[in-house]
Amino acid sequence: MKKLLVVEDNELLLKAIEFKLKKEGFDVYTVKNGFEAMEFCREQLPDLIVTDLMMPLINGGELVAFVRNELKSDIPIIVLSSVGLEKTVLDTFQMGADDFITKPFSPNELHIRIQKLLLRR
Repeated sequence: MKKLLVVEDNELLLKAIEFKLKKEGFDVYTVKNGFEAMEFCREQLPDLIVTDLMMPLINGGELVAFVRNELKSDIPIIVLSSVGLEKTVLDTFQMGADDFITKPFSPNELHIRIQKLLLRR
């Protein structure tokens, strides 16, 4: 079973994503900010990370940089953001994200993108 880490400060969205991905058969871990995500990743790396971009404490971009530069990991990372500006999207990919989804999004779309990234590995 693939282990996914979902990082989202919006409690309602976090629960909705968790419900959908568990229903699809994933082992889902959830945290509410980038700091908690870093702590989780220091202890155990998931197979894939889904993270919000704008969060308190440590944002999604900083989390991507941490995973790529400090942990030296190439695990797939999908970034979620309500800011769909081209510069934001390009900056996110420059940081090392594998995919970018603009909010609001379909849980089915998220599931398909996760499957696609996991198949590449």
